[in-house]
Amino acid sequence: MPEGDTIFRAARTLHRALAGQTVTRFETQLAHLARTDTDTPIAGRTVDSVEATGKWIHMRFSGDLTLVTHMLMSGSWHIYRPGEPWKVGRHRMRAVVHTAPFVAVAFDVPIAEFHTADTLRRHRSVTRLGPDVLAAGFDAEAAAARIAMRPDLEIGVALLDQSLIAGIGNVFKSEVSFAAGVNPFRMVASLSASELQALMINARRLLLANVTDNSGDGIVTYFGLRRTTGRSDPSENLWVYGRGGEPCRKCGSPIQYRKQKPDARGTYWCARCQF
Repeated sequence: MPEGDTIFRAARTLHRALAGQTVTRFETQLAHLARTDTDTPIAGRTVDSVEATGKWIHMRFSGDLTLVTHMLMSGSWHIYRPGEPWKVGRHRMRAVVHTAPFVAVAFDVPIAEFHTADTLRRHRSVTRLGPDVLAAGFDAEAAAARIAMRPDLEIGVALLDQSLIAGIGNVFKSEVSFAAGVNPFRMVASLSASELQALMINARRLLLANVTDNSGDGIVTYFGLRRTTGRSDPSENLWVYGRGGEPCRKCGSPIQYRKQKPDARGTYWCARCQF
């Protein structure tokens, strides 16, 4: 599943290509989007902005209309020049926004909805989001306090709960826990306020490091090399994720791997460095 950094970069790329442009044509294979386009045409509207909120992308059009998309496991947005061949088959297209300089195509996006400001305020999945790790006003202390409200969860599970903290996915769950020196299977109730804040500070630091201006803007939603170690060697880009049985980059102990309930997501950690 794309994580907060991927969604942030995708929204930034879309914004740079489309913001201020007039929609010349809108296409979709989704009946509910087509109905809105028929009732209140998208063509002729201006793309005001494209922003990421957690793992959601909000494409705002003039006239109080927003296209809200979530990529879940396999969705992506592509940007093309008019007439340029698509890299993915048309049968996987879900929505297309045509402008004079660029064409934005949503492929395999399982959630795509039009909303007004009023209906978006009542959208449970969006309004229930926790603090966005990449938001300009992110407050690590407040985010830590929000997670502390769920003492019954393992911290690895809590980090994936978008209603507690928005933007962290399975890779960053393991990487953030390692950076903070916290075992991801510990219960939230066992963590001190300083440990919870360390997790939030590291989450912010690691995600920000992966959304710098040179971290990958292109015509396709970015799936490039994610780095958490700060090392330039591509083979040393992550601390623990995907490295079960390999030596810890800090202490040399074997990296542990176990599926974590309730969703059986794979979790990686170092038993010596994280406690």
